[in-house]
Amino acid sequence: MAQAWKCSGLRWSADGPVLAWDGGRRSALTWGKRVAFGVADGGVRTCVGARGHACPVRAAVSGRSTGARCEECARLDRAHSVAADTIADDPRPYHVYLAWFGPGMTKVGITAEERGSARLLEQGAICFSWLGVGPLMAARRTEELLRAALRVPDRIPYADKRAVRSALPGAEAERAAEIAELHGRALALGAWPESLRAEPFRPVDHVEVFGLAGLPDAAGEVAELVAGGAVGGRLVAAAGPDLHLDTGGGVVVLDTRLMTGWGLVPVEGAEVSVPVREFRREAGVQDGLF
Repeated sequence: MAQAWKCSGLRWSADGPVLAWDGGRRSALTWGKRVAFGVADGGVRTCVGARGHACPVRAAVSGRSTGARCEECARLDRAHSVAADTIADDPRPYHVYLAWFGPGMTKVGITAEERGSARLLEQGAICFSWLGVGPLMAARRTEELLRAALRVPDRIPYADKRAVRSALPGAEAERAAEIAELHGRALALGAWPESLRAEPFRPVDHVEVFGLAGLPDAAGEVAELVAGGAVGGRLVAAAGPDLHLDTGGGVVVLDTRLMTGWGLVPVEGAEVSVPVREFRREAGVQDGLF
């Protein structure tokens, strides 16, 4: 019987996307590489635990969960989290950023300065610019100011991000236009925290990093993994936690967060034999009879 591997998620390195595995092994992902794996027959997806600790009861979790944690471990994982706004005493400086994921999809967020652009790669931001840097609570207040004054959200659903990746504007200047305009409006606001230092608009574009130039439309996305199922395809792009795989029958998006918690085994020549949610195509509206 083949050895089962446990995936701990997709990581972004200076050289591109890398799949990380329990035990420390990493698999570099390059465009055109064949990505194929199966889910062990009779396997059950189990909770991945919290903050480096295993789930004490090895609870079973839903195949559709992107967190792969039971209720108790999810609570513990967020108990000391900047994202959940449960800590206020982190002494590190934080960046406030504006990130763009596609037309009409710009968000504001914060990330520790020491992390650089890692958070933006993890979220699948097509382009971004820093807005300011300062203490955690000053960064948080600035984030809230933009949400209230400029109606800028602090999150964009992944389904929306996936839907537009193959139809992005071709020029970097076009992709940066929305955050350029918003950056100027944000700097013109009053009530900025005094301890936050504004930063100039310097857009960073990730289209080449993600391999999105010329990306074909995706037919759908993996809804969940199931015991005995398999996924296989040629890697054509990656963004955030997503792999875009050419399966021979069309491009399918795999959210690698769905891989965690399963025992995965190598397979030969696998195609996709797990549930796939098809993307809806908007029907064109005819403006005349002919």
